[in-house]
Amino acid sequence: RALLDALSRRGQGLRGVAVVKPDVSVGEIRALNDAGVRGVRFNLVDHAGERNVVPVDVIRTLANAIAPFGWHIEFLVNLDEAPRFASEIQRLPVDVVVGHLGYPRSGAGAWSQAASLDAFLRLFETGRCWVKLTGPYRISTAPDLPYPDVVALAHRLASVNPDRLIWGTDWPHVMNKKPMPNDGDLTDLIADWLPDAALRERVLVANPAALYRFSDGETLGANAR
Repeated sequence: RALLDALSRRGQGLRGVAVVKPDVSVGEIRALNDAGVRGVRFNLVDHAGERNVVPVDVIRTLANAIAPFGWHIEFLVNLDEAPRFASEIQRLPVDVVVGHLGYPRSGAGAWSQAASLDAFLRLFETGRCWVKLTGPYRISTAPDLPYPDVVALAHRLASVNPDRLIWGTDWPHVMNKKPMPNDGDLTDLIADWLPDAALRERVLVANPAALYRFSDGETLGANAR
């Protein structure tokens, strides 16, 4: 309800990703779509079933329901502990998004050299999967900013498919066990992750416009307050 209220207050210029029940109806999806929702989120890390295992039948049912609307499924998943993720996702009729640069529990530095990353990158390069450059404090072994061990992983992802990267601050930083980061400092990290200015603009502007289907020139609605 809070998400829909925020979207309605703006009128345009915002998009949402919702958590829904697997048996969500077409009517409910249509209403969410009209409000500005463009995807659904599924948490595999804290899922009631086995950690980081895709409940295939549930996900497939949900994917078939949202596919006619052009939506995606956003997964919270520790990709370094989900060896079957890529093979199972390839069969879905929708794009998928993963957060926190893949959210490796082993840490960004270790995963940037791991074979499990190679398996995921083969899916990533197809264009069926998007990666969010978010939450570096969640995957870094460093105690605080600037989380230098995340740089190599960000560079590798950008080298494989820069058209499928998007960025965010991960505010309000829930479940953060490290010093609370300043969002301005987090924003500055993107210059190290994506040193090329044209690539930064692609990740910050063109890519999210495509994923969330913003129209050309769309800005916040006149009724924003």
